[in-house]
Amino acid sequence: MKIENIELRRVTLPLVSPFRTSFGTATERETTLVRVSTADAEGWAECAAEPDPLYSSEFLDGCDLVIRDHLVPRLQALGDRLTAERVATALAPVKGHPMSKAVLETAILDAQLKEVGVSFGGYLGAVSETVPAGVSVGIMDSLDELLDAVAGYLAEGYLRIKLKIEPGWDLVPVRAVRERFGDDILLQVDANTAYTLADARHLARLDPFDLLLMEQPMAEDDILGHAALAKLIKTPICLDESIESARDAAAAITLGACSIINVKPARVGGYLEARRIHDVAAAHGVPVWCGGMLETGIGRAANVALAALPNFVLPGDTSASNRYYEQDLTAPFVLEDGHLRVPTGPGIGVEVLPDVLADVTTATADIRF
Repeated sequence: MKIENIELRRVTLPLVSPFRTSFGTATERETTLVRVSTADAEGWAECAAEPDPLYSSEFLDGCDLVIRDHLVPRLQALGDRLTAERVATALAPVKGHPMSKAVLETAILDAQLKEVGVSFGGYLGAVSETVPAGVSVGIMDSLDELLDAVAGYLAEGYLRIKLKIEPGWDLVPVRAVRERFGDDILLQVDANTAYTLADARHLARLDPFDLLLMEQPMAEDDILGHAALAKLIKTPICLDESIESARDAAAAITLGACSIINVKPARVGGYLEARRIHDVAAAHGVPVWCGGMLETGIGRAANVALAALPNFVLPGDTSASNRYYEQDLTAPFVLEDGHLRVPTGPGIGVEVLPDVLADVTTATADIRF
């Protein structure tokens, strides 16, 4: 495959409602889209990094710089030997920057698969035509607002509710949701690293609510702390930010730091490493699910394909488009009996809407091969 051009396109889309986590509150989705052009195809991907380095050390302006000045030149050096499968090895000398690497690998893989007429799901090993959808519910200003939001999502058909929590917003909202909606709904919480091991006794007070899991309660580098916490609470621990590779997954599982893994392809460097994490977890009998980063339809299409692999047995954060956007960059993903349909067209299987793209674009830059 010979690449002719790589376009970096900055876009900003308003969210339908503010989304608050322990990191902060988002009112819009600003991201860099990467479009890879060959003689026969266009490949698309979106960068998961946020404008500020709060979720991780990566941030959008930094990603644009490292892509342009450090990653693309290494891909150019491969010449006609460039394939998606060679991207990770070619970029390995550049330390870190998994989200920057992921967006390049994904766009190249999309173009590559479009050239040969293979879908993302078919390439990755999807076994399902649809995937169960969960929804992530941000921290709210009041319990009434939270309960109204959860009621709305359940009415739409979402199969699992995830509540964002932080110190001061944990026991009370979880209790309120359980009391209002009962024990039958799949309910989990996500702390986004907001606690420490000193909070173990407090976190154990969530055990009676029969949560599906507690996601990333402590700092991403505190694997041993998570292993200790797992012995002190009954709620299963799921790691998110801590897992950046298949090697990390194997180590965390071996140390007893988690019994479930949230796989975010951008966080781990791309979909090929995400598939390896899936395989490692499956070999250890550890279930996985697909996390979300407020993706547009471009990133959502690839995530839904990944979530159709056999060990993705828990509903992910693969919500419908209208959970976040009034107007998506692609035809909207629509909830069907609590599920999203896996695209079957070549590559990510969705087309970018040019008029919408033009309206939300704030800057573009081309890198000629």
